[in-house]
Amino acid sequence: MTKDDSREPGNGESDGNEAFPEEIVLPIEERIDLHFFGPREVRSVVESYLEAAIEEGFTEVRLIHGRGIGVQRKIVRSLLAGHPDVIDYGDAPPDRGGWGATVVRLRTRK
Repeated sequence: MTKDDSREPGNGESDGNEAFPEEIVLPIEERIDLHFFGPREVRSVVESYLEAAIEEGFTEVRLIHGRGIGVQRKIVRSLLAGHPDVIDYGDAPPDRGGWGATVVRLRTRK
């Protein structure tokens, strides 16, 4: 019996253990949808997003956390409460997500 090399890594088949080849950089927009992140990731994602948004010159952003049971909303708001670059924050208007999103006003850096 011969070894079937067609299932070896490096021949077009994935064994699921390869590291991502490179970091993917997405453009910063005025909003970020946090539905795609688990509760453990939300804090670091929002911190990174706010830093990038401030660097891009945004003075207002919207964090879409959803309505659910409020876990992500609570994480987001606890971070915002102590963030030095946050002027204020609150529920988005109904046409922009209502209490399922938080609008954040940011300080500009000079």
